[in-house]
Amino acid sequence: MKIKTKLTLGVGLLFILIAILAGLGAWQVRLLASDTENILVDNYHTLDYSRNMLRLIDNIHTEKKSIEKFDYYLKKQKENISEIGEAELTENLAEHFNELRIHQNDSVQILNCRNDLYAIMKLNMDAIQRKSLLASNNAKDATLWIALTGTLCFMIAFILLINLPGNIANPIKELSESIKEIAEQNYSQRVHFEGHNEFGELAKSFNSMAQKLEEYNDSNLATLMIEKKRIETLINNMHDPVIGLDENKKIIFVNEEALKIIGLKHYEIIGKSAQDISVSNDLIRSLIHELMSGEVRSSQEKPFKIYANNKESYFEKEMITISIIPTGEQNKVTIGHVIILRNVTSYKELDFAKTNFIATVSHEFKTPIASIKMSLQLLENTKIGTVNDEQRNLLNSIKDDADRLLNITGELLNMTQVETGNIQLSIIPSKPKEIVSYAINATKNQADQKHIRLDLSCSENIPDVLADSEKTAWVLTNLLSNAIRYSHENSSVSILISEIGNTVQFAVTDTGQGIAPQYTEKVFDRYFRIPGTKKEGTGLGLAISKEFIEAQGGKIRVLSDLGAGSTFTISLIAYKHE
Repeated sequence: MKIKTKLTLGVGLLFILIAILAGLGAWQVRLLASDTENILVDNYHTLDYSRNMLRLIDNIHTEKKSIEKFDYYLKKQKENISEIGEAELTENLAEHFNELRIHQNDSVQILNCRNDLYAIMKLNMDAIQRKSLLASNNAKDATLWIALTGTLCFMIAFILLINLPGNIANPIKELSESIKEIAEQNYSQRVHFEGHNEFGELAKSFNSMAQKLEEYNDSNLATLMIEKKRIETLINNMHDPVIGLDENKKIIFVNEEALKIIGLKHYEIIGKSAQDISVSNDLIRSLIHELMSGEVRSSQEKPFKIYANNKESYFEKEMITISIIPTGEQNKVTIGHVIILRNVTSYKELDFAKTNFIATVSHEFKTPIASIKMSLQLLENTKIGTVNDEQRNLLNSIKDDADRLLNITGELLNMTQVETGNIQLSIIPSKPKEIVSYAINATKNQADQKHIRLDLSCSENIPDVLADSEKTAWVLTNLLSNAIRYSHENSSVSILISEIGNTVQFAVTDTGQGIAPQYTEKVFDRYFRIPGTKKEGTGLGLAISKEFIEAQGGKIRVLSDLGAGSTFTISLIAYKHE
């Protein structure tokens, strides 16, 4: 039998018994009330009428109104006849009263009326006694029936109280213990409830679930879950901060290192929108800025500074886009992003030390190099003495080496300015043609030595540029020097100044050997030199040029065809007079 049926039957039976008990009690009370009412209506009123008629019969011959009152009570008595024999006695009373009405002083009729009234009163008194006894018996019977019915209800309720909670609670207790076993990965646990009630169906469902969990535990999915836990543990134990976001930019995982630098608790960030958190957290805002703008780059070029571990630390950000190809499809779908922050504080500190060292050494080199160049000038002076050809060749070689050392020292000093962020710029409206002319004059001797022609092309009404003319001229001088160095003799290098949009572009084109495609993006890296080149250089000139131009809000890029020369282009913001 089903639990619902048991509860319905038990509660329903109690309800029926309570209804019967209530109905029986009401019925018995109604009987008692009816008996009492009968005594009052049927007998008490007759006694009252008879008593009044006895009082009036003595005054019939003296008071005329007594006859009328007696007649009134007699009529009431006739209407209230309720006992056997009472009607005959009443009729006799009426006959004797009629005789008395004619012969008012007839004592015999008065006596007869009295006897009739006494008989009627005795009859009703006996009826009252009999009805009282009947009411008493009815009360006893009502008490007995109510007691029996109440006892039966109590026994049934007691039986239900003993059995019904156990029938419901015991299976639930057994099921709870089995669930605990399942929670402890004891998937072999089963429950056995006999019968076809709800608990039997629940047992079947539970056993089916346990069986499937056991199969799942033995399947590859369990292994995948273990691997997931292992990966999460690995991420949490990484020394680099790691933050994971889903396709909706909600944070799905973050390791302890990331929590330290973010300054939030685990529950304050997991499952929350990164955009919502960024409203009150500056670090999150800077980390997801590119993601929100849609310009996701794999890594950040410059390290950014974060106060972590009670000191200023430097981190490099790497943004990894997680894309998959769903089963049955061909296009990739982005399912999230992972932000990795690499702590490069130690490298940055070493870099600062290296930069300071280079700056100190380069600065110290300039004095002896200047002394060497002064000494060379003195030796070349014929007033001191003449030198032979071999000595002059040695002096020229020393002069070339001193110039090269001076250039290297200058580049190193510029590089230290770039690395320390101490680039001093004086950005003012400048004439593009004057800047290019300065660079051409600075490289004219170098070009004349290789018979290379420098061609300048500049359109009329070219606007001024917002630039540091000294730094820009240095960049153009470096580009022209490289173009001359890598161009063939008796060739030409062209310089084109043009206005494009709101920028002014300087393009330096040579006819040299060009740059292989795989190296065009690397030529602006520090200390990079194209493999196989025989030309000397430090690999710093283009890196410094890039820093100088970008510090002015401009851009520098290169287009090259291997074997057909290269074109380096500088774009600076145009300044137009209002």
